[in-house]
Amino acid sequence: MSTSVEHSPVVQRDDDASIVVRGGGPLSGTVEVPGAKNSVLKLMAATILCDGAFELTNVPDIADVAIMGDLLAAIGVDMVRPAAGEVVLDNTGRITPVAPFELVERIRASINVLGPLLARCGEVRLSMPGGDDFGARPIDMHVAGLEAMGAEFTFADGDLEARADRLHGADITFDFPSVGATENLMTAAVLADGVTTIDNAAREPEIIDLCEFLVAMGARIDGIGTSTLRIEGVTSAELAPVRHRTVPDRIQAATYLAACCVAGGEIDVVGARGDHMAMLLDRFGDMGLELTTSDSGIHVAARGRSRSIDVATLPYPGIATDYKPLIITMLAVADGVGIVTENLYPGRFRYVEELQRLGADVRTSGHHAVVRGVARLSGAPVRAHDIRAGAAMVVAGLAAEGETRISGVHHIDRGYDDLVGRLRSVGAAIDRT
Repeated sequence: MSTSVEHSPVVQRDDDASIVVRGGGPLSGTVEVPGAKNSVLKLMAATILCDGAFELTNVPDIADVAIMGDLLAAIGVDMVRPAAGEVVLDNTGRITPVAPFELVERIRASINVLGPLLARCGEVRLSMPGGDDFGARPIDMHVAGLEAMGAEFTFADGDLEARADRLHGADITFDFPSVGATENLMTAAVLADGVTTIDNAAREPEIIDLCEFLVAMGARIDGIGTSTLRIEGVTSAELAPVRHRTVPDRIQAATYLAACCVAGGEIDVVGARGDHMAMLLDRFGDMGLELTTSDSGIHVAARGRSRSIDVATLPYPGIATDYKPLIITMLAVADGVGIVTENLYPGRFRYVEELQRLGADVRTSGHHAVVRGVARLSGAPVRAHDIRAGAAMVVAGLAAEGETRISGVHHIDRGYDDLVGRLRSVGAAIDRT
C-alpha cells in the first residue's frame, strides 16, 4: 500500500461557525449512533505495535480522527479512508518515535502513542498532550507504571522523553482506575518481556474494545472486563493487523436520550448499547423517562416534565463525568431540585455560566452543583467550552424558548458525528451557519 496520501481532516475547523437551535415541539423518529471517539483513537494508536494494514469500521466522522491520523502519519503510520465510516491504517515499519508538538497539543488522546512507541522502538519523545480544558489531568500514573516496567523518563522544555532497552513485566496497582493509564500500560505490556498485571484497572467499554482488538492481533490478555488485567508479552512478529468494528459511542447515545428528555417525544437510538449505560439508564428512568433496550438499540419516550434526582460521577460502571453536562441540562428543566457531585474532575463546571445565560438556576460550590429546575429556558448566545459541554448547550437550546446560538462549535466537531443532522432527522429545529 502506498504511503503517499493526503491527511486532510474529515471535518474542517471553522472558528466562525455556529449552531442555531429553536426550541419547539417533540422529537420523533430514529437516530443512529456512530462509533466511539474514546475508543477509535486508542485503536488507531495501537496500530503502532506491528506492521501491516489495519481496517477499522464504524469510525465516527469527527475532527479528532483526522488529527490522530495526522499524528500517526508523522510517526510513520498512514491513514486513508476508502469509504464512509472506514479507515485503513498502514504501518510499514518505518516508525519515528517523535510526536510533533503542533499535533500533540490539539488532542489529549495523543498520550496513547506513548506506550506503543516505547514498547516498539525503545524510546519516545512527545509534548504534553492537549485537548479539552477542564482541570489538571496529570500522567503520573502512566509514568510510574512504565517506570515499573523498566522505562526511564526525563522532562525538559515541555517535552517528555522515555527510554527502555526492553520493557519487562511488572505487577502494577493503580490508586485510581485511570482509563488512559490502563490503555497505555496495557499496550506497552503487549510487547514487554514476561507477564504484567494491572490491578484496579479501568473497565470502561472502550477498554474492552481495545483489549479485544489487541487479542485479535495476537496479544495475550486475561481478565478482560474485570479490574485485574493480566498481559503476557509477545514479540512484534507474533502480532498481525486485523479488521475491527469500533464499539458504539455511549456518550453520543446519551446526548440523544437527553435531547428527547428536554424536548419531549419518542425516538429510537439505533446502535446504542444499553449494557454499556446501565447505571445511567437507571437514573434516567428515575427521572421519568420510559426506556426500552434491545439488540438494535434504545427506545426512549418522554411524556411530560421529568423529575429531579441527585447524581454523583464515579468510575465505570458508575456515572461517567462525560455525562454530567447533559445531566445538569436535563435537571435545569426538571421538576424539583437536584444535586450533582463531581468526583473525577472538579474543574469541569465552566459550562454552568452558559446555562445560567439561558435562565438555568444552577449554583456550584466545590465538587457540587445544585440545580433548581425551571419550566423553560430562554434562548440566548452561548459558547461551547469543550466537546461535551458544547453538546449540552445544543440540548439546552431544545429546552429554550426562542433562538439559542452556540459558538465554539469546533469543540463539538471533535467528538460528534453530524450532531446537527442527526437531531434534525428526528424533528429538531436546528441549523449550522
